[in-house]
Amino acid sequence: MGPIELTVMSRGYCHLCHDMELALKPLADEFGASIIVLDVDADPALEAKYDELVPVLLHGEIELCHYFLDEAKTREYLAGIR
Repeated sequence: MGPIELTVMSRGYCHLCHDMELALKPLADEFGASIIVLDVDADPALEAKYDELVPVLLHGEIELCHYFLDEAKTREYLAGIR
């Protein structure tokens, strides 16, 4: 399996988004995952899809959690794809 890429759908002015990014970093480091942060306001399609849900944590098209990092669920998911 290749490297794990986690995507955070985010907004520049969103404190919940920044909180999720900070909380995710140690978990991503533990599993050797990279974090990609996408600003939903920079893409009308992303804004339409994720507008009221940000922050959203994704692995590919799989939504792991939104609003807050669900560390237990994310850890279990990452352990299962390793």
